[in-house]
Amino acid sequence: MPRQAEPQPVRLVDYRPPDWLVDTVHLDVRLDPAQTRIRCRLGLRPNPAGRPDAPLILDGDELTLERLTLDGADLPAGAYDASPSRLTLHAPPRRPLSLEVETVVDPSANTKLMGLYRSSGTYCTQCEAEGFRRITYFPDRPDVLAVYTTRIEAEMEDAPVLLGNGNPVEAGPIPGTSRHYAVWHDPWPKPCYLFALVGGRLDRITEPFVTASGRTVELGIYVEAGKADRTAYAMDSLKRSMRWDEEAFGCEYDLDVFNIVAVADFNMGAMENKGLNVFNDKYVLASPETATDADYANIETIIAHEYFHNWTGNRITCRDWFQLCLKEGLTVFRDQEFSSDQRSRPVKRIADVRLLKSHQFPEDGGPLAHPVRPDTYREINNFYTATVYEKGAEVVRMLKTLLGPQGFRAGMDLYFERHDGDAATVEDFLACFADATGTDLTQFALWYAQAGTPEVKVDTSWDAERGIFELLVTQNVPPTPGQPVKKPMVIPLSVGLVGPDGADLPAVPEEGSAGAAAPGVLVLREPARRFAFHGMTARPVASLNRGFSAPVRLSSDLSANDLMFLARHDSDPFNRFDAAQTLALGHLVAATLAVRAGIKPSEPGSLIEAASSALADTSLDPAFVAQALAVPSESDISREIGRDVDPDAVHAARRSLRRALGAALAPVLVSTYERLAIPGPYSPDAASAGRRALKNTCLDLLAEAHAGDGIARAEALYRAADNMTDRFFALSILAHTAPVEREPALADFYERYRNDPLVIDKWLALQAQIAEPQTLERVRGLTAHPAFSMGNPNRVRSLIGSFATANLTQMHRPDGAGHAFVADTVLTLDRRNPQVAARMLAAFKSWRSLEPVRRASAEAALNRIAGQEGLSPDVSDIVTRSLAG
Repeated sequence: MPRQAEPQPVRLVDYRPPDWLVDTVHLDVRLDPAQTRIRCRLGLRPNPAGRPDAPLILDGDELTLERLTLDGADLPAGAYDASPSRLTLHAPPRRPLSLEVETVVDPSANTKLMGLYRSSGTYCTQCEAEGFRRITYFPDRPDVLAVYTTRIEAEMEDAPVLLGNGNPVEAGPIPGTSRHYAVWHDPWPKPCYLFALVGGRLDRITEPFVTASGRTVELGIYVEAGKADRTAYAMDSLKRSMRWDEEAFGCEYDLDVFNIVAVADFNMGAMENKGLNVFNDKYVLASPETATDADYANIETIIAHEYFHNWTGNRITCRDWFQLCLKEGLTVFRDQEFSSDQRSRPVKRIADVRLLKSHQFPEDGGPLAHPVRPDTYREINNFYTATVYEKGAEVVRMLKTLLGPQGFRAGMDLYFERHDGDAATVEDFLACFADATGTDLTQFALWYAQAGTPEVKVDTSWDAERGIFELLVTQNVPPTPGQPVKKPMVIPLSVGLVGPDGADLPAVPEEGSAGAAAPGVLVLREPARRFAFHGMTARPVASLNRGFSAPVRLSSDLSANDLMFLARHDSDPFNRFDAAQTLALGHLVAATLAVRAGIKPSEPGSLIEAASSALADTSLDPAFVAQALAVPSESDISREIGRDVDPDAVHAARRSLRRALGAALAPVLVSTYERLAIPGPYSPDAASAGRRALKNTCLDLLAEAHAGDGIARAEALYRAADNMTDRFFALSILAHTAPVEREPALADFYERYRNDPLVIDKWLALQAQIAEPQTLERVRGLTAHPAFSMGNPNRVRSLIGSFATANLTQMHRPDGAGHAFVADTVLTLDRRNPQVAARMLAAFKSWRSLEPVRRASAEAALNRIAGQEGLSPDVSDIVTRSLAG
């Protein structure tokens, strides 16, 4: 294949309004497996803010124009140009126009899963970010909003269910044929990326929902035949999300129906199309026998996330794709708040910060670093990143911390009032909070413009004679690609002062409110600032960045004894957890260096003591204790080391610590396990899930240490389990710690669930994560297994994605075989599904931090990909940025 033309950079500074606006879109879609015919009639008018005498340019992607009429008349050949990627009318009349375009697409051949495609017999669309142009020619940009009416036609036998955006208008058979039709109308103007249609043989469940104003909405969830009994939790999550959004943000649903469709082949998790959300079925289907507690929690969060987009994304959308964080970061913040209210807020916060540190911090510290709102892109699909989503959510959270709950709600209310129906910008968003509260947010806006994770250092000092405790807080934002010099950020640090008795002391600095946003919140705006606390009768211990109030890398002069004290007494649950994690990371970094030097690591006495204390405190939520017992991940340790990372040494150090904890704590781990192993019906509620989490964490440490009959207990749990959480956790223990028992258990699990692809995904992922030299060949062999398909993104992510991102010792083998395997997979996938291929390259995002041998191997693999002819823009963009600078 010839090399594709490199996509030209798109720059925020080059934005200009569209030259033509679209008021109405009438679509007539005649579904056919190989030849779907689309007639699209656009009601157009010149944009007064656009260029005078501008041509009418419509985007396309692999399209063939069948017919074109303007105001009902055919156009002469010289009046327009048509190519697969563009349709241009050279000199259209400067007045309202009716343009009708007819195209034909092949849904069955659409392996990119963008635009209109067919998944397991179901017709489905995915149009974000630029998929609508694969259906018909259109000004495919988010600031062109129109009212859509869609007529869908199909063979009754092939697709008895026909769904579209908005409200159903009419439906029925087509006389004299075996076909039928349905018409849908969406009264709310939307960009084309929110267009959706679905056609297929689907089962459904429906339930009513009565909104705060008394309107009844019909809720529907559509799934493959025979799977409707696994949708109850998704429906329950949807209804709770709708009620919560009314109560927390005043946002009421605005259509007569709300539909969710679950499909097996999907590039992403889900899509918020107006009134017709399309989901990867792994985030809809759940039963105790097939879904883990984590699956239930993910379903709850993602159902909520996509529903919340109805206001933050749909009713108010993005002016351009540079503003992606405006809908995604804000909506992630909203779904995090929802899940925190539904479950344990401290445990949810710990999980969210763990995700941020494991996915976004390495992104901020590597060659793919970019601001929350990037100013340039070559391929927009590559900016659906942890920075946009997770860091974007943290920026919104900081805004709430700075303004307080009432000020934040006032800003959100103004945002909904002022920009309903708009395509908005980050500046529009921040202006609402500034206007609602009278706060200058000019410097705060740097969080959207500057890449990189700020480094905050805190030095403490204690003047016993005068009773003054001081914090010297300094900040530094490291250079990132394209941004060598940074300005100081606004950093809100929630701080507590813990007295010798473990009680909080007043944390009001000498300057009073001048340096604080609220009691206990210090605001750093300068490169350095000193905060003094007077009237102290004894030296307190500083509890810093409580609740992770700012997404920063924090270092301090707190001693190990200080951290142990906080791990036992801090009233802030997150910092109690974080103090123990900081101690553990310090031990693990030193242990990794000792392993590399051939020296025995030091004994983890303080960590054993901290874990024992957490287990003994019966006042703590079991879910929190499970988090407190969790040893930092290999990615956490590698990130802390920073450079010349040896994954084998990291793995050995971490495993040594887990074995030491399991051996030293065996009696209390056994008693805790037995206390929590209470038989009874399964429930996915937070309290029950927390008890299972602690029970299984105890078993995991026992098995790692081969103590307390851990392996035998894991085998017994696997056989007796009446739910997937326990059974799969037991299987994971056997796979990672018991080579003899592993294979029979894996074989039994496959036989039990061979007909359930989502469960088999877990089976594939687990085998890919075994940290043994034989795993690469195991993974190669599984690519030929009947359960695996390179055409299904879930299978690819489960097997090869898990190997690449969750098995650091084997992905980064010193012989380079892991890098070569993933590079081969990327090149194979790129010809079929460029989006999935490009995301697979995220496994290389921290390649520069590896030790020299592995670093050279990773670079060679990336260079081999970069030198391949015919790379897609998606992969070309990622590999070029990975190698640059």
